[in-house]
Parts: sequence; C-alpha cells; structure tokens
Amino acid sequence: MNNSTEKIHLKINGTEVVVDKGTTIHEAAKLVNADIPTLCHLNLEGFGMINKTASCRVCMVEVLGRQALAPSCSENVTEGMEVITDSLKAVSARRINLELLLSNHPMECLTCRKNLQCDLQALAKKLGIYDIPFTGEKMNRPIDKSSYALVKNPDKCIMCRRCETMCNEVQTCGILSANKRGFDAFVGPAFNLDMIDTSCTFCGQCVAVCPTGALSEVNNMHKVWAALLKKDKHVVVQVAPAVRVAIGEMFGMEPGMITTGQLATAFRRMGFNGVFDTDWAADLTIIEEASELLHRLAHDGKLPILTSCCPAWVRFFEYQFPELLDIPSTCKSPQIMMGTMIKTYYAEKMGISPNDIIVVSVMPCIAKKAEVQREELRLGELKDVDWVITTRELGYMLKEAGIDFSTLPEGEFDQILGESTGASVIFGATGGVIEAALRTAYEWITGEELLDVDFQQLRGLDGIRQATVMIKDKELHIGIAHGLGNARKMLEGISRGDLHFDAIEIMACPGGCIGGGGQPYHHGDIHVIEKRQQAIYREDAGKPKRKSHENEMVMKLYREYIGEPYGVKAHELLHTSYTPRDMI
Repeated sequence: MNNSTEKIHLKINGTEVVVDKGTTIHEAAKLVNADIPTLCHLNLEGFGMINKTASCRVCMVEVLGRQALAPSCSENVTEGMEVITDSLKAVSARRINLELLLSNHPMECLTCRKNLQCDLQALAKKLGIYDIPFTGEKMNRPIDKSSYALVKNPDKCIMCRRCETMCNEVQTCGILSANKRGFDAFVGPAFNLDMIDTSCTFCGQCVAVCPTGALSEVNNMHKVWAALLKKDKHVVVQVAPAVRVAIGEMFGMEPGMITTGQLATAFRRMGFNGVFDTDWAADLTIIEEASELLHRLAHDGKLPILTSCCPAWVRFFEYQFPELLDIPSTCKSPQIMMGTMIKTYYAEKMGISPNDIIVVSVMPCIAKKAEVQREELRLGELKDVDWVITTRELGYMLKEAGIDFSTLPEGEFDQILGESTGASVIFGATGGVIEAALRTAYEWITGEELLDVDFQQLRGLDGIRQATVMIKDKELHIGIAHGLGNARKMLEGISRGDLHFDAIEIMACPGGCIGGGGQPYHHGDIHVIEKRQQAIYREDAGKPKRKSHENEMVMKLYREYIGEPYGVKAHELLHTSYTPRDMI
C-alpha cells in the first residue's frame, strides 16, 4: 500500500472502500476479498522490486463508465471509481488473454524444470483452461545452455519482464531487456548474446522470479546420481549453512525449521561416502579473513577489506568495479576451501587418491555452479569441487529417492571436517560473515575473551547498513549490503570518497544466502526470508562454541598441515586471485 495520507473513496463490487492515494485497484480489491488473478505482476517491495508491466493482461477488471477494461495491477484508484472485478466481460477477457499466452507456449509441463512450480500452469488450472482454441505459428528459438549456472529457454518466456526488472532495477547488472517487437519479442541479452558471453553474475535472482521455465538452473542432479553409482569413486558431499533452514519447506515444513541433523542422515541414505558440513570450512574462512584483516590493519594495508564468499558478488566487482580489485579479501569461499581440504588434507588422512574423490556441494545459490568452473580454483588438473546442486535440486532428489525428509532422525556429520561453531552458521545471513570475523578479530586484537558475541548492530534486512564496532580503543567502521544494486551504491560512495569503512560484507541475494537463487521459491514473501534468518541465529545461539578460532578441528588442521594462518601454505591452498573483465 502507498503511504500517502490522502484518502481515496471508491466502490469495489458494490462495497465502499477507503484507501490511500497511489493504491492500485489490485491492492484495493484485497480489502473486499476479491480474487483477481495476476501473472506478470510481482510485488517484492521488501526486496526493492515491484513489477508493474501489465503485459499479461490477466488481471483485467471493469471500471463503470469506461468501455475498455483496466489492468488492476498497474492502474491506481481514483476518487469515486466503481470497479467490478467479476463481471462477465472481465472474466472472459482474462480467459482469452491466458489462452493466447498458452497458444504460443511449449506444452512440455511434464519435463519442465518448473513443473508444479509454474505460475502459468497454476493459473491455467485455476481458470479451468483445458483446451486452447487458438492455433498457428509458435516461437522456435534456440535454448541457451552456454553457462554452467542457468538455462534460458526463450520459447517459454511470456514477456512478463520480471527478470528484466530484477536484473536492471534491483541487481543493476543490466543484462536482460526486451528485444524486438510483436510476435518476435523476447527477453534476453542485447544482440541476442549467449549468457556466458555477457557480464551476468549468475546470481540467480532472475530464476527466482521467473513465473515459467524460461529461466532455470543448470540441472546437475543426474550427474550426482551417476557419481554415486561409481563404486570405484569416493563420493562426498558438503552442505551450506543456508540450506538447513530452507530445505524443509519443500516437504511441508514451516520456513525456518532447522534440519541440520536430518540432512546428515539424508545424505547417508543417498549413498555418500563422506558427509561434511560447509560450516567447518566457514570457520576456516574466518581464520583466514580475520588474519588478513589484522594484517592490513597492522601494515597499513588497503582498506576497506571486502568479504569475498559470494561468487555472484565476485563476478560483479570484476566486471563493474575492476579498479577496486585490490580491496576484496583474497580468501576462497567456504565451498571452495572445503573442496580443497577434501582433496588434500582429507585425501591424505584417508589414504585416498584425490583423483578418486568426487566432491558434491549443496548450495543455496546457482552462482556456485559457475564458481567451481573458474580456472584459478583448481588443484592442478582437478577441480576443487566437482558438482554443485541447489537446495531445490536436493529436495527433488530426496523425493525421487522416496525419502520422507520431515521424519528423518538426526544424524552427525563426519568429524574430521565436521566440527563447526556458531560463527560459521551465520554465514547464511547477510552480515553474518563480518560478524563472525569480528568475533575472532576482537579476541586476537585485545587478547581478551569476548563475552557478548552477538553484534546486533550488524543484523537485520536493511539493504545497506552501517555500524561502528569498538575493539578496545579502536573503532572499526563496518558496511553491509545485500543485493547488487545496494552493493553498487556502497562502492560508488567509496569511489567518490563519501563513505569510509574498514571492512565490508556484500552478498548478492536478498537477506544473503538464505534468499539465494537456488533456495525454495519464496514468491516474494519477506516473512519467509525473516524466518530463515531467525533460524540461522537460533542455530548460532545453540552452539556450545561460537567463535571460529574455538573450532578444534580447524586449529588442528593448521598445526598438522597448513602452518600459520595467512602463511605461505595457507596462501597456496586457501587464497585466490581476481581478474578485471570488460563490460559487455
């Protein structure tokens, strides 16, 4: 609803309604429980996006005194307006418009990645459309499978332009736009480039808002099943913090249910030889990032230091801010650190050749699929991580296996790379990485125990947050941004000299990894993100150890294998480099 104090009086289906000026007909109709279907419309106001293109025309209503119908999602109410939402004229128009959309749509529902998750499919059922009276030519464009992260099928595009709004207005990447006109119109990159040839960050937020199967993640499920069938391979899995507070939604559980133990049990049921928690590697990441921060502070190094755990954010600054490549932390992400340690330290401990180990990651993010293909994230000829599946893909695989996830008993992760602290869990929420780093940095700088580990000033869902953290007599100025549009504002402020920070955390997705492009669809409900975030902090609070340097298995790794944090071997195994890339 609009926050204007001016009131508008109107009638909807004969009932008098009073709303704020600037309210749409669709919003006002909710006050009388009028159910107006929508398809292109999407209100993600909590994430800074409202799509009002009114292109699908399935939300048409009748306004008395007018000959033409009105799109309820985009037209604001006016004083004295009388609206009929269920007139025969409006209902008939909605049906015809939807039938026209379906007449040009591939009827591949059974094999579509959005089957039973498709807004177009659901609306066709809701309106009782079982026959298409319109026949004729259909679009026939090639499917873009060029990237490792997402697949673009333009024949399934209904020109709702949700993805375009997300990409251009929220993420400010500027990759997707409407091309051509009329029957030949489609949404895609300029010059019809393949996605791999663009400056796309593969954040996956376009996939998250697409109402059909026009955009979907690359399917790696069959590759994981094939790996598990290889008896001569040692197949291990790792799971990111954000997955455990969202996977339950695919099995009818409430958002924010913590399923850490059930995940460990599920992976063993699926046949994995090793079951690991990426939280362990998040603790390892913090040891390196905190060490890097302290090194820069002590040696007048380049500040602010930017956390670098988000691969979509990494691609964003490589393309959009190459002049700032000297400020991001050089630490690999927890996913990649875990893969590195599995194929070195773990392989040595278990007496297994790295060539015989297949590492599978379960991540909330489709950008992680692209991250593992980066050339600098390899151990010689071996990739640190072999295959990545999303939270959604894991849910589908569990259903395929007939595993009743909601009733699974709690299991344990393999402890050689399994122990984790509360600091690692909060990586899943925006602000969590920098908070975890500060817990360790505080004790290393002061030599004193940090009694209150909850940096509340760093938490929340505001797109851009600033805070000052006192470490003894030193002030550290912290910046946090989630969503790439907010990241742009912050970096532009730094470039202009308007903003000054010592450390910054940036995540590409709303709320951080909990709102990742590979998570169960939240359909714009900010409360789902809030519940996932609350669960992350509950899991942290329930941990007996809440600082990364208290992780005994991580510190044992340094004693036995790596040596000192931020040292020579640590740089060899746990750090990476970035490449300036030309904007396309």
